[in-house]
Amino acid sequence: MADAKEPAPASVEEETDSINDAELALKGINMLLNNGFKESDELFRTYRNHSPLMSFGASFVSFLNAMMTFEEEKMQMAFQDLKATERLCESENMGVIETIKSKIKRNMDSQRSGVAAVDRLQRQIIIADCQVYLAVLSFIKQELSSYIKGGWILRKAWKMYNKCYNDITRLQEGSRRRGSEQQATPSSSSGSALSHHSRSPSPGSSPSQRLDGISPEALDRLKGSVSFGYGLFHLCISMVPPHLLKIVNLLGFPGDRHQGLSALTYASESKDMKAPLATLALLWYHTVVLPFFALDGTDTQSGLMEAKYILKQREAIYPNSSLFMFFKGRVQRLECEISSALTSFSSALDLASDQREIQHVCLYEIGWCSMIELNYREAYRAFDRLATESRWSQCYYAYLTGVCQGATGDLEGAVAVFKDVQKLFKRKNNQIEMFSTKRSEKLKSSSISKELCILSVIEILYLWKALPNCSNAKLQTMAQVLQGIDDASCAGLKNLLLGAISKCLHNTKDAIQYFQLAARDEGGRLSNSYVQPYSCYELACVLLNSPESAGKGRMLMLQAKEDYAGYDFENRLHVRIHSALASMTASAQP
Repeated sequence: MADAKEPAPASVEEETDSINDAELALKGINMLLNNGFKESDELFRTYRNHSPLMSFGASFVSFLNAMMTFEEEKMQMAFQDLKATERLCESENMGVIETIKSKIKRNMDSQRSGVAAVDRLQRQIIIADCQVYLAVLSFIKQELSSYIKGGWILRKAWKMYNKCYNDITRLQEGSRRRGSEQQATPSSSSGSALSHHSRSPSPGSSPSQRLDGISPEALDRLKGSVSFGYGLFHLCISMVPPHLLKIVNLLGFPGDRHQGLSALTYASESKDMKAPLATLALLWYHTVVLPFFALDGTDTQSGLMEAKYILKQREAIYPNSSLFMFFKGRVQRLECEISSALTSFSSALDLASDQREIQHVCLYEIGWCSMIELNYREAYRAFDRLATESRWSQCYYAYLTGVCQGATGDLEGAVAVFKDVQKLFKRKNNQIEMFSTKRSEKLKSSSISKELCILSVIEILYLWKALPNCSNAKLQTMAQVLQGIDDASCAGLKNLLLGAISKCLHNTKDAIQYFQLAARDEGGRLSNSYVQPYSCYELACVLLNSPESAGKGRMLMLQAKEDYAGYDFENRLHVRIHSALASMTASAQP
């Protein structure tokens, strides 16, 4: 790690000529991921004025700090830092378009021309990165004007990413082609592969292809730099609910998941400062997104092999990283090794002693693992701390606290918490908070019981796709509790949950019967609006596994998509249906 003491300005100036800013920036990000948040911040701020790359590193740390605290002052500081980096890149970026398009002076040294080209491309990528983070800061305000502004900023960023990605790809292809030609003609090897081709390009060629003197290593790093943003765009847009795709397409955004993953993989293996961030993005996709949305049409095991491989590869580089320890816990949880997962999350919690938001993410997972183990008391403690400390969604955390407290048998304490949920309801358009408030209203009535609170815990485990992480013994315990509940208002929900448990236990016949009963439940449609469409989807998934019933399964899948609207967690189900239908289409092709 870098010396925490800030060097005197004179000593920094003396060092700047010998500094490799790409290596230094990567070192700073690695510090960050090994829990050296303060050291990383000091390193980037010390060399902030050395280059656009180091300026961006300092602004990124500032942005991350804002995202981890949600404090208005830090968010404003991040905004100012990002704008300063953007201005720095634009101030000497006047020639980004003009210089590339204009003819490079023939008497200019080829190597100097290449360095200038690398610098221009790097500045363009940094501007696009800054715009993405500025858009995120805009979205957090949750105002219509902020959403419009953020969407427009993202559109500009995407255009820059796309152009840089294509330009760098063409430069790489040209470099490889020249290398091959040089090998094929040894007599011309006295000149460099790039300078050998410094003659004037054809009039119709791309301006980017005219640039000489760029080393393959520099191109590889630049490709890694742009691939992070380029890949994230593709990956995130591919997860947008289908009914929102028209709006997204109007903004000109793409959405190719496989291209996104390929670009992120390239970025993660590069020597760019964003390589570690691309690695985290891949781990997030494989251990959080895939199992939650079932994006490839399968269950929670998808992506685990990739995640384990990534973690094994990076183990030596990040031995003390709370984030990598967190993802290790996610893998263990998905493999149903709940005891090991709890150990990993607890270790990550200790490692993140100075990083409150990472601590909160670990606490959240500890709460979930405790619910999976039906250890309601430990789950209650974790969620109660989150409800007190976190600024993200106190309403949701209070609801989880209440159901876990009620599941322990402390009904009086649970009712008191449910009464607080309504007061904490702030985000009127947030599905999770709306759901938490509606459920709390129902549970704080005089009919509350320990069993109904346990049903609510099981419901949460189902909606967040955590039932497959439960052991058979725990699933059977849940089924026994559900079968003992005799409440007409939640009959449909009870059958949906029993069907999901039977599916996890591989009792296909029972699962079909329960899903059919839940899908026919009209009585609970008002209080449990999502039960029918979700039951229809679940039944379709089971039937699709058998060739004899696949036709009926497809029909039910389309019915779940088209016959229901305005229910809880509609977007979530639409993403899963869209993925299942795409998977069916792909498997049907020869």
